[in-house]
Amino acid sequence: MTTTEIQNLLRETLRSTAQTAFGVELDAIAAETPPKTELGDVAFPIAFEMAKLIKQQTGEKQNPRAIAETLKADIESLEPVSRVEIAGPGYLNVFFDRAKFLLDNAAADPLPRVDANGAKVCVEHTSVNPNKAAHIGHVRNSVLGDTFQRILTANGKRVEVQNYIDNTGVQVADVVVGFIYVEGRDLDSIKALDAELKAAGKSFDYYCWDLYASVGQKYQTDEDLKSKRAEVLHLIEAGDNATAELADYVATRNVECITDTMERLGIRYDLLPRESEILHLHFWDKAFEQMKQLGVIHYVDEGKQAGCWVMPFEEHSGDEDNETDKILVRSNGTVTYTGKDIAYQMWKLGILGLDFNYKLFHTYADGKQLWITTADAGTQAASLPSFGGGETIYNVIDTRQSYPQEVVKKGVAAISPERGEHASVHLAYEMVALSPAAAEELGFELSDEDRKRTFIEMSGRKGLGVKADDLIDRLEANALREVESRHADASIDDKRHIAHQLAVGALRYFLLKFTKNTVIVFDFNEALSFEGETGCFCQYSAVRANSIFRKLAESGHSCPALESFDIDEIKRIFDTGDDIWSLAILAAKLDETIAQAAAANEPAILAKYTFQLAKAFNLFYHNHKILAETDAAKRSVLIATANIARKSLTASLATLGIEVPEKM
Repeated sequence: MTTTEIQNLLRETLRSTAQTAFGVELDAIAAETPPKTELGDVAFPIAFEMAKLIKQQTGEKQNPRAIAETLKADIESLEPVSRVEIAGPGYLNVFFDRAKFLLDNAAADPLPRVDANGAKVCVEHTSVNPNKAAHIGHVRNSVLGDTFQRILTANGKRVEVQNYIDNTGVQVADVVVGFIYVEGRDLDSIKALDAELKAAGKSFDYYCWDLYASVGQKYQTDEDLKSKRAEVLHLIEAGDNATAELADYVATRNVECITDTMERLGIRYDLLPRESEILHLHFWDKAFEQMKQLGVIHYVDEGKQAGCWVMPFEEHSGDEDNETDKILVRSNGTVTYTGKDIAYQMWKLGILGLDFNYKLFHTYADGKQLWITTADAGTQAASLPSFGGGETIYNVIDTRQSYPQEVVKKGVAAISPERGEHASVHLAYEMVALSPAAAEELGFELSDEDRKRTFIEMSGRKGLGVKADDLIDRLEANALREVESRHADASIDDKRHIAHQLAVGALRYFLLKFTKNTVIVFDFNEALSFEGETGCFCQYSAVRANSIFRKLAESGHSCPALESFDIDEIKRIFDTGDDIWSLAILAAKLDETIAQAAAANEPAILAKYTFQLAKAFNLFYHNHKILAETDAAKRSVLIATANIARKSLTASLATLGIEVPEKM
């Protein structure tokens, strides 16, 4: 039995005893993990709660310790339990049967298998404006979203991953203004430029990055150029014209580049829904009619919002900074981002009554398909996956969008009360900045004042940012130098592969170890360190664990299976080595940790667990000469414990999107 299964059995037994012995109905039963395994493997402060409930129901006062004594008898008789101790005035400290636990879990998978019939959920992340290359802020969004979908999958959900493409927004319009009115290009000219860039080993999204920043600067002094933005934006939204066709090419090429960038980090998608289809397939019109019929929105006749359709609710009432987010249709008839988001969210939940058309966009190296929406029904594939219709929708969007996301959540809940607000979850996160050292390493020119700052902020509109590919390239180069110093005889391909694994592991772990509401200050040296709380340290621990089993195989010696020993022999080993049990029980808590991370919507919980497991394994490795152990029973216990830790550490890292290199 896993730790989760044992705890569930304990809770069921406690609930039953509370009912039969005391007539008390218990709903949630809190469990705590003692600070040391010498104090128990799980603790229940249930007796205190029961004493309160008994007094409320009967007026009778009972001693929590006496209640605990009654509960103890029933749970101590359970097969997975070795003994129960009552601590203080009534804590139930439960000790598992260590030998049985090790025998049960030695060959078990550390994670539950994916449930093909599990509830379907949708995770939307990345959602980069397709006007330029992705930057480090987008990488945090993508790594959070990708890791969270892995956590949900490991927790038994069927997950659909979406990357929303705002291909009709003002950012795309700005790049189009640059191509047409600054550089004088048409679509054929842009295609020719794209081909030239490819031939020169350069990237289209990098070119657009510089063009976007240039247009932003020109807007400050050229009002005529700035006036072109609204004109271009209108043409893009209208569609079926030369400007819209040009914009579609620019946006699509940027999406292709961004897809390749994210693939370098092991980040993939199932669907790319585009805003243009939300407009052209009249998603908003359908949602608008439903909202009017239900009275969710109303038309404003006077005041600042005169002529607008608004969705009112009490939160932030009178807060001028957020009032505009309640406007779904402006006085000029255009739909706001919030309005379009409500329609899109309704589609994701399967309550809109309309669907996209789809076409294949990209096929990954292993055959996995990525689809994109289209307005053209003629391109619809004969067979394609079923998209949308999720039970719960997770949107990974930065904290600045918290209030609009709240409006979307409440709007959808008002339209579909049976789904409620719980169906929409905003995974908000803070920004990523650079340490002054990292900024200079990436080529930023800093003043003496800048060097004294805690971090350097970035601005894509000003061109002050770190492109994701540049960041990965620099991490890989730094990691390659470390690999070459350790494995000079390895082939260059092997060195580069290991350097890539280390770079991705360093970046992903650095972005995941902080809680979502923490501002991250990225630093190269800190991220790539082999010591401390880093991805490299966790990878190194897993490589160490694998080396035990490689050496075992190379030696040609077989190790007797645990089952061949008397159970008292196994118990003897645990009685003399608490650190062995500490590692075994920690490694067995992976499924429990993943469930906690999913429930709290916080990948950092899993990252912290991974580091703690890596640290515990290193201590275990240091304290025990596993392969040299002469006591056959102890050697088998050590190897079984190391194997549980190795499998859990590898699975935990994989759920974080981090590979274990062959060597480091």
